[in-house]
Amino acid sequence: MFVPLGGVGEIGMNLYLYGYGPADDREWLIVDLGITFGGETEPGVDVILPDIGFLEAERPNLKALLLTHAHEDHLGAVADLWPRLGGVPVYATPFTAAMLKSKLGEAGLLPDFPLHVVPLGHRFTIGPFDIELVNMSHSIPEPSAVIIKTDLGTVFHTADWKLDEHPLTSAPTDVARLKALGEEGVTALICDSTNAIRDGMSPSEADVAVTLERLIAEAPRRVAVTIFASNVARIRSVANAARAAGRRLVVVGRAMYRVIEAAQETGYLDPDLAFHEEGEFENIPARKVVALCTGSQGEARAAMARIALDEHPNVSLDAGDRVIFSSRTIPGNEKAVGRVQNGLADLGIEVITDGDAPVHVSGHPRRGELEQLYRWVRPQIAIPMHGEGKHLEAQARLAETLGVPEVIRARNGAMVRLAPPPAAIIDDVPVGRLYRDGAIITRADDGQVRERRKLSFAGSVSVSLVLSDKGMLLADPEVALSGIPATDGQGTSFETIAREAAIGTIESIPRPRRKDQALVSEAVRRGVRAAVNQAWGKKPVCSVLLTVI
Repeated sequence: MFVPLGGVGEIGMNLYLYGYGPADDREWLIVDLGITFGGETEPGVDVILPDIGFLEAERPNLKALLLTHAHEDHLGAVADLWPRLGGVPVYATPFTAAMLKSKLGEAGLLPDFPLHVVPLGHRFTIGPFDIELVNMSHSIPEPSAVIIKTDLGTVFHTADWKLDEHPLTSAPTDVARLKALGEEGVTALICDSTNAIRDGMSPSEADVAVTLERLIAEAPRRVAVTIFASNVARIRSVANAARAAGRRLVVVGRAMYRVIEAAQETGYLDPDLAFHEEGEFENIPARKVVALCTGSQGEARAAMARIALDEHPNVSLDAGDRVIFSSRTIPGNEKAVGRVQNGLADLGIEVITDGDAPVHVSGHPRRGELEQLYRWVRPQIAIPMHGEGKHLEAQARLAETLGVPEVIRARNGAMVRLAPPPAAIIDDVPVGRLYRDGAIITRADDGQVRERRKLSFAGSVSVSLVLSDKGMLLADPEVALSGIPATDGQGTSFETIAREAAIGTIESIPRPRRKDQALVSEAVRRGVRAAVNQAWGKKPVCSVLLTVI
């Protein structure tokens, strides 16, 4: 069985299940447990996590959680959600484990967390699953595809990957193993779809290093480079470019320090890498600075957004300085990134993106790489994963043109039988989202975020009422407005409109029924909202506080 609970139909928040055995005695392997980040449609939400209600119900049958690499959309939910999984062991390669440990430490889950560190390319057994990790190229150290074997067949789960002969950190994709796997026979290929709509082959990380070295060397004043913090190869390229230009590297942003520490611990960055902390920025001459900053996706609290607003406590840029966005804008972040880039431009700062120079390459395969993989692996079944609907469909059609016998178009929650044949979607399981809202994890349908979203475009009205125990109104209602115009088109204040609507609603309720506080509160809420809507054309969030004395 294959069950995607996150990551099929969207870019982030990966969570996949592989099951073996009959329905009443099935054993499950979890692959990845990631997050995505809240956006404008989730006001106040820091992190979005997959709803793991199905996993919680299957806790006795969960054998392990296997992490393919250290990107947030593949491991970011572990610290929050692992406690709900009944102590299931977690497997990861050394760099991924180092990144996870920093999160587990912050969550107070160390030292007793059951983390098993496995070598690159390792082969081992988890329950009924024979597991082999395969080295792949991506935009982070140690990305691993997973070969999952049982007596019913072989599945190849690519996770995130590309073909790059010079990835600058981990070894290149293990092409020899992929070709050998194709000879052995592959039942199903579960494959990354992120760039399936793009033709050709992805450029190499080495090409970006050359461009960054040139742009940093020729800059007349300060240079700031913003990247995905997890891209260790890019960190190394920026550090090398700074050194070649006779400049000093300044690291700005907590997430960047965490990645550098993990990369040094596992040998992907020189333990003696020379860099300055952000508090030293102002003491370095302008022509000698290269600032490596978080915030490539326009995150409001990250370094680059604060610099663009001239609100960072330690780092400021001036007209004539240069900022390089060495990153791709993730779908949904366009407005946030645009605001940051426009803010920098308003300060007279030169902004360079991948539309101006080859300063970024994707970590995902284009169509040429997908075609190559399909020819090597020759699967009997193809299931596109990790992408929006248009990406999944592009890969599905590609697989069909390449002659794959069965192509399954699955979405989150689909339970797919992989073997014995024929492959088919045989069931659906509950899926959804959880929100990390401050220090609390809530279900997406609990309503508070929906209320905040409504507040953002329709404001709120609060009404306070005092009634006697006989249902008499003892004082005029108190009204508080937020986010609502002061007056309507005729000059009548909305405070007056709301107050008169509340009084009129109470007077319309027979006095004996006014003893029902819930009835009175709901009637006033509806009456006030309707009156404001009639005068304004919008329905605000309305709340009523009723006191009976």
